Amino acid sequence: MTVHIESKKEDIAEVVLMPGDPLRAKYIADKFLTDYKLVNRVRNMFAYTGYYKDKRVTVFASGMGVPSIGIYSYELYKFYDVKKIIRIGTSGSFNKDIKVKDVVLSSGAYCKSYFDQLFDGEDIDYIESSKSLNDTIINTANSLNIPLKIGKTITSDVFDLYSDSMEKFKSNFPEEDYLATEMEAFGLFYMASKFKREATCLLTVVDSFYDKNSLTSEEREKSLDQMITLALEAAIM
Repeated sequence: MTVHIESKKEDIAEVVLMPGDPLRAKYIADKFLTDYKLVNRVRNMFAYTGYYKDKRVTVFASGMGVPSIGIYSYELYKFYDVKKIIRIGTSGSFNKDIKVKDVVLSSGAYCKSYFDQLFDGEDIDYIESSKSLNDTIINTANSLNIPLKIGKTITSDVFDLYSDSMEKFKSNFPEEDYLATEMEAFGLFYMASKFKREATCLLTVVDSFYDKNSLTSEEREKSLDQMITLALEAAIM
């Protein structure tokens, strides 16, 4: 038990799927897991441990932003001996080649946050995700015939669509072909590096500066289910 997690150590699996939204964690448990139980509800940050095809998995919400996922990944790695965390979330994009509903695997996250400096005095703008975990996800995606876009992503402290303009937002980052923008991956990858554990991030693109298609509730759910299935199948490999 920690400041933010009430679970017993044995209640948390070695592999954790981490959506941002606590209600999405509940949705995943209800739809995809068997014999599951609620193992955390502190601050309504729900976590569930159950079985997916006989493999024990925990689904633990992270909340929004680097500080929030930093807290939960720190405690899960340090006090619960979690070995692998796969963040599963939604994202935006300002890449012309990325469309709404695309599934993106982050090879690394660029971030301008002071999180790393405050944590231990480092000054790092970019950190890679786990290559071995990514290889497992890529192989799983191929076996499931799930198209996957792979590349660098941006972790932002600002919800990109609320920025005054795309050009102002983009000017804060190096001129590279970042595939997607989200708000948590850098914090997760950084904590994984500190504890020498594995972490990566799967994203479903739901907003784009270039693709203005809007998703119905049914389309959004179906797109997210594809990403969730991919993460779960990779988790049991």
